Amino acid sequence: MSTVIEQPVEARLVAAAPRMPNIPATLHYDRDDPFAVRMTFPAPATLEGVEVCWTFARELLAAGLSGPEGLGDVRVRPYGYDRTVLEFHAPEGTAVVHVRSGEVRRFLEATSDLVPTGLEHLRLDLDHRLAELMRDA
Repeated sequence: MSTVIEQPVEARLVAAAPRMPNIPATLHYDRDDPFAVRMTFPAPATLEGVEVCWTFARELLAAGLSGPEGLGDVRVRPYGYDRTVLEFHAPEGTAVVHVRSGEVRRFLEATSDLVPTGLEHLRLDLDHRLAELMRDA
């Protein structure tokens, strides 16, 4: 069984430069980092001209399907019948993208099949990670 899920999604860019109305993005989940998801945007869609990856809580993405969520750099909210808005705030500016809610739901279902929601802590090997930190101290 794979430990990683990658799902391409079509994101509609609402506010950012350069202008590029529809961009391919990728949602990524790794069961070794069970609380997080990543959304990656290709180089042509970014100000710097390099691929950009945002990491945020899986719980934030799920909660944002039914109501506004997030206070920090990433905010998620429903929009209309089957759209989800993701806002990415950085010092350079804000990017707002719309993604089909159905695509987000399918992605979240696949992540829950890999690591059930609420059981993420069982995937963490805190003793091993602590030992790695202490080894260098």
